[in-house]
Amino acid sequence: MAEPGPQRGWFVFGFRGFAEPRGGGARRVEPEPGGIRLVRPAWSYTGLVTGRGRLALRGWLAGALPGHCQDLLPSESHVLLLRGAALEAWARGAGLCGGPAWRRRLHPGEAARPLPLAPGGYVTPRPPFLCPLPPALRARKLVLGHEHAALLCPAGTVYTWGCGRHGQLGHGGLEPVLEPRLVEALHGVPMADVAAGGWHSVSVSEGGDLYVWGWNESGQLALPSKALAEKRPPAAAELKLVSHEAALGAEAVDFISIQAFPALLDLPEGSEVSKVSCGSRHTAAVTRTGELYTWGWGKYGQLGHNEPASSDHPRQVGYFPANGLTVEDVVCGPWNTYVCAVEK
Repeated sequence: MAEPGPQRGWFVFGFRGFAEPRGGGARRVEPEPGGIRLVRPAWSYTGLVTGRGRLALRGWLAGALPGHCQDLLPSESHVLLLRGAALEAWARGAGLCGGPAWRRRLHPGEAARPLPLAPGGYVTPRPPFLCPLPPALRARKLVLGHEHAALLCPAGTVYTWGCGRHGQLGHGGLEPVLEPRLVEALHGVPMADVAAGGWHSVSVSEGGDLYVWGWNESGQLALPSKALAEKRPPAAAELKLVSHEAALGAEAVDFISIQAFPALLDLPEGSEVSKVSCGSRHTAAVTRTGELYTWGWGKYGQLGHNEPASSDHPRQVGYFPANGLTVEDVVCGPWNTYVCAVEK
């Protein structure tokens, strides 16, 4: 009889409701029959897609999902479902009862795609629900921030559009962009992954380099944050500035609130990145050797360091190597972080 392979599981740290203490450590997510294939977090609940194609909800909406669902996109106002041969938006306030508030049937020949991608465009869990994309623009992946969107093409180019007041579009200005526009600063460097936070964006090149842009108020770009420096004790703030100077090779450090162009970010020890995800104001990256680094807003322990502290530099999450685990995937919710890890 063959021996069982390494055990794989999902873990979560960060916000779990106001009744629970801040800064709690990692908690293993209760497994589903067939395993958990995808995690779709919202603020107050999380959707899980199992290996058997079944969907489950954890949190305030647990057990309230209509049948025949294949994928979901959650928000606090609506749940967008791929259900049978249709896309449906169900109002959360109605407890997912009484029928969908919006529905769009998939016609024969229209292949279902991982949400938010949809035939002819993309969907959002808020009205108007379905948004068109230019027919000539082919999408490999699409991610949604609070007020902007980013699209990764098969050729590795990145397009962004939406609100740009925090530099989250990466075009160098703060103006809104109504239609998808190429992020020219990344052109010529093929990207393998892209992620959107509340008001910041991150991409990973095919070579494993990490690029960040947008709002840095909470250190979510891992660039020097004045807001965080002002909260540190004087000695700690001085030490932090010295470490940033050494990391950046600069004689002086300028605080960065908004980074309107993509900036190359080096992880400790020159680690190459395989996967990235963004929360509202924090960021997490998985390296090709299975380590997890996090940075940004940490009020609810979403950075995984057993403390409710924010950070404007990448720190490795020690829980996983301490427990003999290699990280394979990461998915950030607004105020929490889900991690898939396997035994070494």
